[in-house]
Amino acid sequence: MRTPLLALALTATPALAQANPQIDYPAFQALTASVAPERATRLVRFDAFKAEAAKPDTLLLDARSKDAFAGGHIKGAVNLPLTDFTAESLAAVIGANPDRPILIYCNNNFSNHRSPVPLKSAPLALNIQTFINLVGYGYPNVLELADVVDFTDPKVEWVTG
Repeated sequence: MRTPLLALALTATPALAQANPQIDYPAFQALTASVAPERATRLVRFDAFKAEAAKPDTLLLDARSKDAFAGGHIKGAVNLPLTDFTAESLAAVIGANPDRPILIYCNNNFSNHRSPVPLKSAPLALNIQTFINLVGYGYPNVLELADVVDFTDPKVEWVTG
């Protein structure tokens, strides 16, 4: 009989859990804890989000998959999937100014709950990981859409392709 993966994980020794120097879960926990209070101040309502997006130096970043982005996104958004985040890829998309305003949104900002924005588990919403990763890579000026909107609302300016 096979041992369930969860049972194996629960029996892993602390030394084994830290065996890979390229994976640092305690540092991730510390980063997450340090980002939480800042994130709470960076949630913006849709009208403010749209006003900020209209500013010339602001980047509207969509970190969903390439396919989800092609299926539809807010007009003016640039796609860099979270799975492709590296120091180099972020610098290429964001540019030389680490303080550039960056706006983010995810599937859970939409009430439609269908492709290309199916609802995700709330604790695993992409905005959370995207915010943490951007700050962790040195981009502190992240604003996150706080509202839930309907992508068919003309105010959203939803585009496909």
